[in-house]
Amino acid sequence: MQQNKLFVGNLAFSATQADVEALFSDYGELNEVRLITDRDSGQSRGFAFVTFSAQKDAESALEMNGKLVNGRSLVVNIAKEKSKGRPGRGGGGRRY
Repeated sequence: MQQNKLFVGNLAFSATQADVEALFSDYGELNEVRLITDRDSGQSRGFAFVTFSAQKDAESALEMNGKLVNGRSLVVNIAKEKSKGRPGRGGGGRRY
């Protein structure tokens, strides 16, 4: 299984998608950069997902882990697949 998608955390809340692209474009060709934003305000939630064309480029970009950017120490690691829980679980209880 190819691991070319990275999780990037502890970004400044002022970070833009262009900022994240600029941070990682030196490591190789980027397929996608998704800066996660708040649904209501549109402000960055402080993390993003960066997908590279090649696994070797993603592995090289792991060296960004711990680097100081805008006064914050980045967290960079291989993104994990979202686990699929059992459907219909985790809701409220009985209403009367």
